[in-house]
Amino acid sequence: LQYLPLPVLRGLGALLGGLLYATVASRRHVVMTNLMLCFPHWSIEKRRQVARSCFIYFAQAWLDRTWLWGRSVSKLQQRIKLTGEWNAIEDASMPVVIFAPHFVGLDVGWTALASRLRAKFTTIYTPQSNRIIDEWVMQGRLAHGQVRLFRREDGVKAIVSALRNMEILYLLPDMNFGESESIFVPFYGVDAATVPSLSRFARLGKARVITVTTRLTSNGYEVQIHEPWANFPSEDTHADTELMNKRLEQLIDAMPEQYFWVHQRFKTRPPGQPAVY
Repeated sequence: LQYLPLPVLRGLGALLGGLLYATVASRRHVVMTNLMLCFPHWSIEKRRQVARSCFIYFAQAWLDRTWLWGRSVSKLQQRIKLTGEWNAIEDASMPVVIFAPHFVGLDVGWTALASRLRAKFTTIYTPQSNRIIDEWVMQGRLAHGQVRLFRREDGVKAIVSALRNMEILYLLPDMNFGESESIFVPFYGVDAATVPSLSRFARLGKARVITVTTRLTSNGYEVQIHEPWANFPSEDTHADTELMNKRLEQLIDAMPEQYFWVHQRFKTRPPGQPAVY
């Protein structure tokens, strides 16, 4: 698949995404529920259109990983456009935590930065349930640049040590990892179990935070490096995490179809509140 022309591969992704939307009712229900909770002002028809687009983008990005992890760096540079605040990441005066929300192109952002910058990169890896897929993803994320992957069980100490040694942390904290690791803060007005790791790693590593977003385009991808966060972290982890979700909402509003609505973001509920899925 990696050698197919990009329009052909994207066409296959559109077919696959449309098929998944039509046949995987349980996951379609998750997406529609998420959109209903986050965008109650949308019509049902608009939510259906965005949900179907979400499946298509998800499938296209999945198939794109074939060339992302299998082709040369020069091919990646042809298909990936990088824009924004390069100096903030390349500045070696202090550690950096990259806030990389779960848009469908998240692996493209990681690979593009790791392959083009001389810096060392780390991230936290959640193993895939399928052993063969897990090995493929693991090898793909290690394919370019000076990188290493931490597992969640490696603990905070190892990650903070890497940060203080000027290894850039590519962090994706906008997932539901259960109540034991989370605090409840609003996400589109709904209390969501949210990992406060962005604030904590920035504080413990004495690091600046920089947002990186990746958008799937007709020609490949656009990776945007945003300005460093000012006055962050504060002494209030709860307020920091609430701010993270608020800024995430602004990013999602710019491309809602490309966010990971397939994830059960509201699976963990505050005490006394009913399940939503």
